Amino acid sequence: MLLTSDIGNTSITLGLFEDDALVEEFRLASDKDLPIEEYEVLLKSLFKGFSIDSCIIASVVEELTDKFKKACDKVLGINSLVLSTDINTGVKIKIDNPKEAGADRIANAVGAYVLYKRPVIVVDFGTATTFDIVNSDGEFIGGAISLGIMSQLKALNKFTSKLPRTDISTSARAIGHNTNDAILSGVIRGTAAMIDGMVEQCEAELGEKATLVATGGYSGLIANYLKRPFDFINPTLTLEGLRYLYQINSKFVSKIV
Repeated sequence: MLLTSDIGNTSITLGLFEDDALVEEFRLASDKDLPIEEYEVLLKSLFKGFSIDSCIIASVVEELTDKFKKACDKVLGINSLVLSTDINTGVKIKIDNPKEAGADRIANAVGAYVLYKRPVIVVDFGTATTFDIVNSDGEFIGGAISLGIMSQLKALNKFTSKLPRTDISTSARAIGHNTNDAILSGVIRGTAAMIDGMVEQCEAELGEKATLVATGGYSGLIANYLKRPFDFINPTLTLEGLRYLYQINSKFVSKIV
């Protein structure tokens, strides 16, 4: 089995693939301060009874990358592959400095390249809300990065003296009649309006209509407020991209640590 690991700023998403099928999915907190021994204990507990012979890791948390790889390698007895621009990325990365491309964004672009008609715009709802764009020639040409939904709510509470901590929920109306509803309108409906506007501007630059794909935990919530609906909502797109990336790089990976 193949273990795909997406290390984000808030959580680590783990997917187990049997050939091309995702058979299990797990989620851990991203804790930079957790000792490697604790990660080893967690991995042993999660994967007891599974026969895992390979692993690929995409990480945007530098402090966790090496620690998590070493834990996986020791527990599973393998040599995990870490996604970077030094391996075959599956798509041409046509941004000013390819090494700036986040591993999760590369995985999203590759997943979209393999699964959907191009050009394609991937909107990923995580700690940040990102737009990853693959043009009609199959090139990852960049995108946009903005503050994620939960990050917006936390920032409003942290950096203002009177705004309360607000839980993520549906927004009943655009004009909030109390502080809580006003915050939800600004964050939830505001994010949807931002997506509508950004998609329109990106398509104008592409010169054609794109396939619109959403991934990440809040994609279903935001979909309710869009003028233009997502063509596809794929919560496991990043993991699917990682699976494909491992397949095209597997012959270069030693199986034994």
